[in-house]
Amino acid sequence: MHPEDKKSISSGQGAEVLPAPASVLIPLLQHIGAPCEPTVKPRAEVALGDVVGDAKAFVSVPVHATVDGKTAAPTVTTLPNGRHVAAIPIAANPDGQRLSGAALWADVYGGDWPVDALEAYAPEQIIESVRAAGIAGMGGAAFPTHVKLKPNPERPVETLIVNGCECEPYLTSDYRLMLEAPAPIVAGALLTARAAGAGQVLIAIEDNKPDAISAMRAAVAGTGISVVVVHTKYPMGGERQLIPAVMNREVPTGGLPLDVGVVVVNVATAAAIARAVLRGKPLTHRLISVTGEGIRRPKNLLVPIGTPYADLVAFCGGLAPDAARVISGGPMMGFTLAELSVPVTKGTSGVVVLTADQVRRAEETACIRCGRCVDACPLGLVPTRIALAVRNQDWPAARRYYVSACCECGCCAYVCPAKIPLVQLIRTGKAQAPKA
Repeated sequence: MHPEDKKSISSGQGAEVLPAPASVLIPLLQHIGAPCEPTVKPRAEVALGDVVGDAKAFVSVPVHATVDGKTAAPTVTTLPNGRHVAAIPIAANPDGQRLSGAALWADVYGGDWPVDALEAYAPEQIIESVRAAGIAGMGGAAFPTHVKLKPNPERPVETLIVNGCECEPYLTSDYRLMLEAPAPIVAGALLTARAAGAGQVLIAIEDNKPDAISAMRAAVAGTGISVVVVHTKYPMGGERQLIPAVMNREVPTGGLPLDVGVVVVNVATAAAIARAVLRGKPLTHRLISVTGEGIRRPKNLLVPIGTPYADLVAFCGGLAPDAARVISGGPMMGFTLAELSVPVTKGTSGVVVLTADQVRRAEETACIRCGRCVDACPLGLVPTRIALAVRNQDWPAARRYYVSACCECGCCAYVCPAKIPLVQLIRTGKAQAPKA
């Protein structure tokens, strides 16, 4: 697939630090796996980086205060995917924050990031630091990173791929990170490889980002890391598409990259790992693109996790008069927001605002059996069959057509001439299908 990338809207906007919001809302579930349990009481004073929700399960990570302030009674919030989860509100200190502006950027991404003598960090120490920092995949999947890195003698890791493709249209936060803070990405990649036992480290970048390729090649000089350039196509950023493109290895259906000796982490995740291990700091902020034709001043912003989307929109000048849809993430895989009070999470990579003209679509019609969705599916599935099974709640048929294997890239819905919401139906099926 080659959808128009629209990256020029925000790609030239250097990263800015969002002023601390009046309050943040910290969801206790921002990752795949079990939710956290609150560790603070209402009206407790908390500092930036304090644990406010602890993870008891293995597939889970803690959450932290992202501003200096005071907690309120636990509440419930709705995530962009529609899931209702418990959350802890924190009112920011009215007297200000200890870190803001340039000082906050320096604390998160600035300064020196040593790449020598990393053998002083034992793999177990790295993995525990990653878990304690609450790091989950920042490319969108939000899978607890320490689980990925834990060695498995039956499936040894040969190669670490650091994913800098950012193939979703509009989004440019990873691109700006590679340009403005390549050093923590490199340090994090080396630490990640050490934890996972990978002997080879590759940074994969699409060929539509030549300046990011140059910046990363300069940053990896002398480290043994290689920068690999891949063709620009969607969804190249998916693990099941990136691994064959880089290594000519196919991840089996229902399997994991570990099955072919590979671990994949996003560039922002690698930078967060460096900060956790080398500076002992948890994941509290992330870089986000606020972009699209429906936003007045597109930007790339470093924001506290838990910030309401409304604050991001306001800081970017507000919605354009013809704005019609606000999407968390990119237009291919993102979720339409019903309200802007929803908080930013660890997996939020961007906010895309589309205009009324862009979202206007023809009325859905019957499937004409053209097969375009089959041709477009990067996993070789039959999306129209899966969608039909879901609509009829025929769960055996949905499983027979591998509903769980869908990566939700949206290619099928993008090419469908009948305007059938194929990926939305498949998502519904994955959520509602009874366990086999």
